[in-house]
Amino acid sequence: MNARARERPRADPRWTLAACILASSLSFVEGSVLNVALPAIRASYGAGAAEVQWVVNAYLLPLSALLLLGGALGDHYGRRLLLVFGTALFALASLVCALAPSLDLLLAARAAQGVGAALLLPNSLALLNAAFQGEKRGRAVGIWAAAGAASAAVAPLIGGWLVDHIGWPSIFYINLPLAAGAILLAIRFVSESQDKGAARTDYPGALLATAGLGGATYGLTRWSSSSSLDMIALGSMTAGIAMLAAFLWVEKHRGDKAMMPFGMFADRCFSGLNLLSFLLYGAFGAAMLLVPYVLISAAGYSPVEAGMALLPLPTLLTLASPKMGSLAARLGPRWFLVAGPLVVAGGMLLGQRISSDASYWTTVFPAITVMAAGMSIAVAPLTSSVLGSVDEKHTGTASGFSSAVARLGGLIATALLGVVLSKEGAALIPGFHLALTGSAIAAVLASAAATLLVGEVKMKQA
Repeated sequence: MNARARERPRADPRWTLAACILASSLSFVEGSVLNVALPAIRASYGAGAAEVQWVVNAYLLPLSALLLLGGALGDHYGRRLLLVFGTALFALASLVCALAPSLDLLLAARAAQGVGAALLLPNSLALLNAAFQGEKRGRAVGIWAAAGAASAAVAPLIGGWLVDHIGWPSIFYINLPLAAGAILLAIRFVSESQDKGAARTDYPGALLATAGLGGATYGLTRWSSSSSLDMIALGSMTAGIAMLAAFLWVEKHRGDKAMMPFGMFADRCFSGLNLLSFLLYGAFGAAMLLVPYVLISAAGYSPVEAGMALLPLPTLLTLASPKMGSLAARLGPRWFLVAGPLVVAGGMLLGQRISSDASYWTTVFPAITVMAAGMSIAVAPLTSSVLGSVDEKHTGTASGFSSAVARLGGLIATALLGVVLSKEGAALIPGFHLALTGSAIAAVLASAAATLLVGEVKMKQA
């Protein structure tokens, strides 16, 4: 009886929600706080454009390549175990980032953070799915998403203040209490959950995906930062493409055991939604990396001012996304997916007016607000549409794959930004405008993908 009493708190879904929010907020915070610290990190190490790109991509590469494997490992070995392990790895890597005496060690620790995030993110949602049922599940997922948006809103302000007053290494220390709280709550209150029948522990696929993306990303980064396609860049991209082709061959022959089952792509709508995700999140990721970087490096903003400049984004996403999701459920998601990227493209074109001496309220604020409005229109309908476009048994894989594709878009976009990041001061502005134009074109193509490939989707209520 005493043993049962000791076990009972582990089944408390409220504490499960709290643990999952704390763990997943590590990734949300990391994604938004780093951009305001990049100029300081570059100055600290005397880094070039390629190194600045890798500060971002060393994290995104393992996250995008291993996200599906992280979920499968949780299914097989236990989701709470993988959540705790991933969170601990993320915390340890954050400590190494803060203390790193060299850029090489910082990049290695950033890669370890990406591995930790690939383990904790899918398993935090899987634990929520197991802990709640029916409407309570939808409410829990909504709270989880809102908490992520809120943490993303606060992080640049806190991070900017820390960079200004303490130094950029301090942005990594804020991960430690979050991780400690998540681990303690998970060990004490969260029930273990697993489903070995659903596990796709596809190690060959994960290895080939990581190596292929790494080679292609390294080649693109080297090419864009030097504006020269040398033999190393060409060879790296060629090897990366060959390994990605081998990855597709392995996935096709593994059938249902693949971490990326080919059967899902028989549905044109699912393929279109993922193409939309890749283009839209790639375009938006590039803009959100460049805007604070340019404001700090070319327009004289402090890191905390740059963080405040981005506030319309998380504010609108938090307030408007639930309403857009409800409207899309009633009216159908297709035209939200067509309109949202077009509005984002309009915000990027408004960003052409940002210069080294432009007023915030007449240039930066309108551009950020319109981009935020466009993402608010598209994000919730896109997420629900991905789940509605596949069979019930594939919803977990589809959700993980869509998240991986979105991060892959950011990975490739960042790899292409070297031509901008290689400049300093006011010289950043022409390249910044060119990059925003390219991002706007990608967003328009995302809208075209929705128009041509996405039909009527059955919306799933979370």
